[in-house]
Amino acid sequence: MAVPLPRTVVAALCAGLAATLLTTAPARAEQRSHTWTVSEAAHAPRARIALDTTTGTLSLAVSRAGRTVIEPSPVGIVTQQADLSQGLRFLHRKDRTVEEHYRAKSGKRLDRRVRLNETRLSFGTAAGARLDLVVRASADGIAYRYVLPAGSGDVLGETSAFNLPADAGAWLSTYRVDNEGQFKQYTAATAPSGEYSDQALFATAGGYTLLAESDLTGTYSGARLAHTQGAGTDRIKLADTQVHTDGPLVTPWRAMITGDLATVTRPTFTDDLAPASKVADTSWIHPGTVLWTWLAGGRTAGQSLAAQKAYVDYAAARHWPYEAVDAGWYFKTDEWDTTDPDWGTDSWMPELVDYARAKGVGIVVWIHQRDLDTPEERAQWLPTLERWGVKGIKIDFMNSEAQSMLRWYDAILPETAAHHLLVDFHGATLPKGIQRTWPQVMSMESVGGEEKRTNTSAHLTTLPFTRNVIGSMDFTPGGFQRVGQRPDSDAAETGLTVAYESGLQMLAGTPESYDARPLARDFLDQLPAAWDDTRLLAGSPGREAVLARRSGNRWFLGGVYAGAAHTATVPLAIGRGRWLVQTIRDGAQGLVQESQVQRGGDDLSVDVVADGGFAGIACPWHPGVTSCYR
Repeated sequence: MAVPLPRTVVAALCAGLAATLLTTAPARAEQRSHTWTVSEAAHAPRARIALDTTTGTLSLAVSRAGRTVIEPSPVGIVTQQADLSQGLRFLHRKDRTVEEHYRAKSGKRLDRRVRLNETRLSFGTAAGARLDLVVRASADGIAYRYVLPAGSGDVLGETSAFNLPADAGAWLSTYRVDNEGQFKQYTAATAPSGEYSDQALFATAGGYTLLAESDLTGTYSGARLAHTQGAGTDRIKLADTQVHTDGPLVTPWRAMITGDLATVTRPTFTDDLAPASKVADTSWIHPGTVLWTWLAGGRTAGQSLAAQKAYVDYAAARHWPYEAVDAGWYFKTDEWDTTDPDWGTDSWMPELVDYARAKGVGIVVWIHQRDLDTPEERAQWLPTLERWGVKGIKIDFMNSEAQSMLRWYDAILPETAAHHLLVDFHGATLPKGIQRTWPQVMSMESVGGEEKRTNTSAHLTTLPFTRNVIGSMDFTPGGFQRVGQRPDSDAAETGLTVAYESGLQMLAGTPESYDARPLARDFLDQLPAAWDDTRLLAGSPGREAVLARRSGNRWFLGGVYAGAAHTATVPLAIGRGRWLVQTIRDGAQGLVQESQVQRGGDDLSVDVVADGGFAGIACPWHPGVTSCYR
């Protein structure tokens, strides 16, 4: 006869069976092992978050197609009230999908569609402190941020880091407060010890990855990478040793744009992560080419109404929509760099604006940040500029990513929008999603640009894969007069106006230098105000970069190379059908234009001089079409 089992044994057996059954359910197994994965699709980058149950520490790894992109890397943040980098226990998980459609005013493309899978993992400590880790995954990137409740105290730092395979290729820019360092190539481990810009490119078995940041505001502090030679680890270091908080905290996104080189170059991931536009009416925001007068005329031109009128005349003749007046226009003429206290009443700027308006040219003016750093100053300057009819301002010399300066950005952005002023920031932080939230921001410098006399061709061919990936870049190309002070050829300089995207494409040449190169000048006349699409046709950081950007049914081509003269072969991946392709290259006696009809997908061959390049326009061809120029 069977003997009944004691109730305690039955209960234990049932519990064991239930546990066995539960481990077959993916969600429960995930919790039991304390690992979670986030991905947008099977072929897309995948984040794997792990909680070490012994130490309570978190790590995040990224893979693509089963190959390592980012090795398990520490995740955590430390505040005055709690060390949220260890001693954590899992509380719960929440998932959602973010789908958005928005229109931009500048950038790689105007029409943007966003799909992000988001996982929010909540953790707590034994003392009751709370940390939420929010992870987002798209077809071309992974991002994460921290969310802390009110009462967590000021932030003392992050333990966030990125562990790369030691032999991963690395393109890094030594950190500067103006973000104007040059990019140089190392491996992840051999890079010298020091601090680097947080926009850094790596090549691993899983493809390329560009580190970036998004949604940085005055609620936090700017980040840079701290590296120790010999290891592939780059730690997040904040500009402030203590970040002040007075309520709940949501940190910026730590983003990893991941894929092949074309995938890394094309997405708008950092914009997609940022908040939607805070400017309700954007009808007054118009990107375009600019005749920039600093490298064309310098200090003397900045203080001369006659010189500025002559520049306006040239811009009008070329149908360029803007002319930019740089430093000096409101300085005392006998004391350079000293603000005239009567600038609002004795300036010749209103006369210039009226003169330019009559010729269809808008005026952009340079202003030092020190003259806009208080509410009282901004209340004087911004309404006055709007009343005069100035179209935009180039603000210079922020030179800080500390929380105090980021709060200044928070103040001036809504004010410039309210006064209908386009903005170009120089000596600035990087465009970390700012152009989506504040679309009047047409461009930001934060690059070792045309003003630099130490640029290399390798640096020029790295920028399309690093700095310009994350937002409009005011490199100020077109300085043809600077022969011997720039590393590239005239054809490459022409191509930079396409290879480098900027909502206000400030052209740095002189009228005389343009007229001496009529092929380049006529090409610049064709440059669109904004782009409908962007594609990488060929590229290798530090060696070559060829980009195609579409406006309507025309594709503009820009190529720049580092190294010896050769015949470049470029896949014409711009769509099916036949195309008339008109290219500008360097010849023995100057620039040369060539035309040919090719099928989409065929290879385009262009002769390139040492450290040279080319520019071009492709348009649909049918019998009778002889030019892409309008």
